[in-house]
Amino acid sequence: MSTRPWIVDDDLWLLIELSLPPWPERSPGARPVPDRLCLPGILYVLFNDIALLPLELGFGSGQTCRRRLDRRQQAGVFDRLHRILLAEWNAAGELDWSRTCVDGSHIRPQWGARQPVRSPDPSRATRRTTRRPCAANSDAAGPCR
Repeated sequence: MSTRPWIVDDDLWLLIELSLPPWPERSPGARPVPDRLCLPGILYVLFNDIALLPLELGFGSGQTCRRRLDRRQQAGVFDRLHRILLAEWNAAGELDWSRTCVDGSHIRPQWGARQPVRSPDPSRATRRTTRRPCAANSDAAGPCR
C-alpha cells in the first residue's frame, strides 16, 4: 500500500474517467477544476477523516470537492465503479471470497411484496367496547369517542 493512498494511478484513473458523467457544455462560472484533481482531494478528506481540505495540497477547494462528491454520488458513479473494480479484481483472482459477509443494507426492499397473513389467535379473548353515538349538536358532557 502506498504511503499516500489518496493518489490515483493512471490505470485506475482510466476506469474512473469512463464512469464519470460528462460535464455540462455551458456551465456557469469559472472553468471547473479538473476531475483528476478533485478525486484525490475527496479521497484525502475521506481517508484522513477531516472536515476541511487544506488548499496547499493542490486538490482545489474543499467546497469544490464536496460539490463534486455530491454530484458523483447522485449520478451513481461510485456504485458503478465499485461493481467494475470488484469484477476486475475477481477476474484477476485477487479477491478472497471465503471471508465474505452478506449484508442487506445495499439491497432495496421489495415494495408491494406479499405480507404473510396472520391468523387470529383463538386463545386471546376479544374485548368488546361499546361506543355511544356522537351527535353534532349533542349536549352530552365529555368528548365523543
